[in-house]
Amino acid sequence: MSTYKWHEVYKDALLETDWSRMEERIQAALAAIQNRKHEFAMNHGGTPEESQAMTDAIKSLSVLRTELESWSSHQSQKEEAH
Repeated sequence: MSTYKWHEVYKDALLETDWSRMEERIQAALAAIQNRKHEFAMNHGGTPEESQAMTDAIKSLSVLRTELESWSSHQSQKEEAH
């Protein structure tokens, strides 16, 4: 797969290890993907493969956000216990 402009930002979100920065990374990746989708709508190139890759990336970011919410909830419970 060739590297798309939005892919680096997406990869940064997937590789982030600091849970406190995760939401910021997810938002940046989603924004980059949405910008590219807007370019598609304006008929500025793109391929069916890239379109599918963006769809897959959005699904992955949704899973990552669910994991983040679980982590955040766990952190809150730990703080309340102390």
